[in-house]
Amino acid sequence: MNKTLSPEPKVQEHTAPKSHTGVDWRRKASDHVAFGLLVYTGLHIFLTMKELKTGSGSILPYFALIVLVAAIIPACRWVEMRWEKLSDSQASDPALAPVFKKEMILVWCAAIGLPIALTFGFKGLVALF
Repeated sequence: MNKTLSPEPKVQEHTAPKSHTGVDWRRKASDHVAFGLLVYTGLHIFLTMKELKTGSGSILPYFALIVLVAAIIPACRWVEMRWEKLSDSQASDPALAPVFKKEMILVWCAAIGLPIALTFGFKGLVALF
């Protein structure tokens, strides 16, 4: 009687492809791009807001925020799409590790370096004019 009142919980099956290496480059690339965009956006907003509080009255910080939408997001999406096109067998191929590492280093360098470069670049433009 106890079994009829409380059925056994169903176990969910994992739908991600299993491989001998345990790595899915598609998923890892997507995670890196997502977290990279979060870091980029956070740094960019923090640095831009700091500039806006100085009260220089320039429109350049607003233009810097537009760069985020106009250039960076499509570029990150392009990197992610390159990895999404892999088949299940390619997605777990350990031979892709060096290529993956190189591309993710570029993603992180851009995520950290671009907000700083944009902020100082626009600061330099303001100083010139």
